[in-house]
Amino acid sequence: MAIKDSGFKKKSGSDGSIPTSSMADIAFLLLIFFMVTTVFRKDRNRQIEWTTAEATEKIDEKRQNILHLWVQRDGSVWINDVLTPFEDISETVRPIYAENRELVVAIRGDSEVPYQQINTITEELQASGAVRVTFATRLEQRAMRARR
Repeated sequence: MAIKDSGFKKKSGSDGSIPTSSMADIAFLLLIFFMVTTVFRKDRNRQIEWTTAEATEKIDEKRQNILHLWVQRDGSVWINDVLTPFEDISETVRPIYAENRELVVAIRGDSEVPYQQINTITEELQASGAVRVTFATRLEQRAMRARR
């Protein structure tokens, strides 16, 4: 007489669970992949016609201590790549300045922007409490390119 199925019991179906032993490894590899491939965006330069100056002085501040305020020819104001209306400049700068008292506001204005707009911006900066304000010029830009 022959032994049926060799005495072993058959498994009667598949297990419905998902193997999770390597999930931590996969999550860790994904985390490392995204950390390595992420590119941090830098401030975009705006297309403006730089104003000229007879003499200028380079400010020696760390990049995180400079708030870039761009004024374009059409009158639009950009604060660190965010379009900001004139009346909201002080509300935008006030919390940033309260967080960092070493902050320097660098106004980069087009040469065709009327003085009245620049004056309004400086008054808004005074209302926000910012006391260190500079004006970027063409001569400063040449000096920065020469040092790179």
